[in-house]
Amino acid sequence: MKDRFGSPTIFLHWFMLALLAAVYACIELRVLWPKGSDPRDLIKTWHFMLGLSVFALVWIRLLARVRGGTPPIVPKPAAWQTGVGHAMHAALYLLMICMPVAGWLILSAAGKPIPFFGLELPPLVGTDKALAEQIEEIHATAGTIGYWLIGLHAAASLFHHYVQHDNTLMRMSLWRRSGG
Repeated sequence: MKDRFGSPTIFLHWFMLALLAAVYACIELRVLWPKGSDPRDLIKTWHFMLGLSVFALVWIRLLARVRGGTPPIVPKPAAWQTGVGHAMHAALYLLMICMPVAGWLILSAAGKPIPFFGLELPPLVGTDKALAEQIEEIHATAGTIGYWLIGLHAAASLFHHYVQHDNTLMRMSLWRRSGG
C-alpha cells in the first residue's frame, strides 16, 4: 500500500481548501458594500459560483479517493481516533455537498437566477420566499459549523504530526518527505 494519497487527491484537497476559503471570504466581505450595490452583488455572485464549484469538485474528489484508496496511518492510531477521523471526514464531505445545494435552493426559492460562470442553472424549487428564508438560516448556521469543522480538521492534522508523530499530515502533503 502507498504511504500517501495519490496526486489527484492531494491536489483536489488543497485546491478545495483554497476554494472554500474563497467561498467564505466572499460571503464575509460582502458586508463592506451596501445592500443592492454592484460590488456587493458581484461578490455574492462569486460566492454562489464558487460554492457550486465545490459541489462539482467534491464528486471528483470522492471518486479519486475511492479509486486511489486511503494509505494507512503509521503508527496506527487508537480505534476511537480512527472513528472520530471518519466522522470528521463524513461531516466535511456532507458540508461540501449540502451547503451548495442549500445555496441553490435559496436562490431558487427566492426566485433569483442561479449563476454558474456564464450559465444560468435551473431552479430546484418554485418561488417561495418563506422557504428561502428558512433554508438561508440553516445555511448560515451550517456555515458557522463549517468554520469549526475545518479548524478542527486542521488542528487534528497538526496534533497527529507534532504530538503523535504519525504520518497523517504527510499522507496529504504537497511536498514529498525527503529522507526518513
